[in-house]
Amino acid sequence: MGAAFNVLYGLLYVVLREQLTAQPANALALVLSTIAGTFGHRYITFGVRGTDRTVQHQVLGLALLAFSLAVTAGALWVLDATVAEPSRRQELAVLIAANLGTGLVRFCAFRVAMLDQSRAPRPTAP
Repeated sequence: MGAAFNVLYGLLYVVLREQLTAQPANALALVLSTIAGTFGHRYITFGVRGTDRTVQHQVLGLALLAFSLAVTAGALWVLDATVAEPSRRQELAVLIAANLGTGLVRFCAFRVAMLDQSRAPRPTAP
């Protein structure tokens, strides 16, 4: 599941990078893929159904977005500081690597936040 959202992130970055510089394209791609990823993880990965705690899960996703943005923006900064004119392919490779690492952190945080709800017994009919 996480791989699909990394692909989405990469595709969004490539499309947005045509019109924006690297940092804004990264930030916007990350915001959009994080929101989609949070809904996807709730439903598919952790089996959370309904609207209970949707707001809390999205807030967690957005808080983790700040962490991911710091890591990916830092990775772009390091690339820019070490390579005179980085190619789009180099930018994308660095961002995907950074996003894979932060994705593991997101998964673990979501697992802790959503595991209680997905494993809770379902109410039975009388």
